Parts: sequence; C-alpha cells; structure tokens
Amino acid sequence: MAKYRKLGRTSDQRKALIRSQVTALLYHGKIVTTEAKAKEIRKVAEGLIAMAVKERDNYEEVTVTAKVPRKDKDGKRVKEVVDGKKVTVYDEVEKKIKKDKPSRLHARRQMLKVLYPVTDVPKEGAGRKRNTKKVDLPDKLFTEIAPKYADRNGGYTRIVKIGQRKGDGALEVLLELV
Repeated sequence: MAKYRKLGRTSDQRKALIRSQVTALLYHGKIVTTEAKAKEIRKVAEGLIAMAVKERDNYEEVTVTAKVPRKDKDGKRVKEVVDGKKVTVYDEVEKKIKKDKPSRLHARRQMLKVLYPVTDVPKEGAGRKRNTKKVDLPDKLFTEIAPKYADRNGGYTRIVKIGQRKGDGALEVLLELV
C-alpha cells in the first residue's frame, strides 16, 4: 500500500498544492476541498500543530535596548540638521522580546519550509500596498493555535463530508481545526 496519495499530479505540483492548502487551513481555520486532498493535508497540518504544541513554551524573555525614531504629533519622523544634512532623531527604548531556544527555533524553521508567506489585506484599504501586512504563521501556531490544543493528544483537525461536487461528482469535504 502507498504511503501517500499522488492526487493525479507530479511531485512538485503535489507538494505545492499541499503547502498552499495547509497554509490556507492554518490561516483561515477551515477549507473546502476533496476528500483525498483533505486526508493528505490533514497529515501535514497535524504534524505542524503537534510541533507547535510541543515547543509552545520553549522561549525566554530578554530585555534589549532598541533605537526608535522620534515622531511628532502627526506621526512623522523628527529631523534635525547636523553638518548641513537632515538626520532623523532616535530615542533608545527598552523592549522585552521572546528569544527562541534552539529546539523552538528549529521547529519554526521546519514550519517555514512547509508554509507559504501570507500577506493580510484589509477590506477597507484594498489595493493599497501600504495597508498590507505580513502574517507570521509560525508565531500564530505558537501563540494562538498551540495553547488551544495543549491538553489534546492529536486529532487537531476534523473532516466533515459535504456532498458531491456538481461538475465532476468528487466528494467534497470541509477540513477544519477542531
């Protein structure tokens, strides 16, 4: 018996399909797809969630000093003239950051091998590049998804059968995070 389904695609197309579907599942929480694809996507997604659950608390908080540009009341950077050139004025601020321990860093990099980068576009500012922001999916896995499943031993996804697709009669399912 085969260890995976080929889904009628070449290996690079199949890997790209699974990566994009897993990314969509973790970003949106649920997707509609065919049963065969859902079973393959489930394997990968549950592995990533299990990794996040295992490494969710494996970090240390560190205080660092950072240079932050000073801003005026309009939110623009304050500039001053030094030697005939305009230079931005910086303030030093102490920030607390999470520093991953080696095993969590490794898990984050393993997740980034599978997940595609996601850019969030708000509806009111659609079409404006300035309003978009990149979503850190591994961070979402560690901070939002993993704490939900901390007391669960697997079974992080659910497949609900919807019915047959009108065009080709393929069985469609809803794959969602439990």
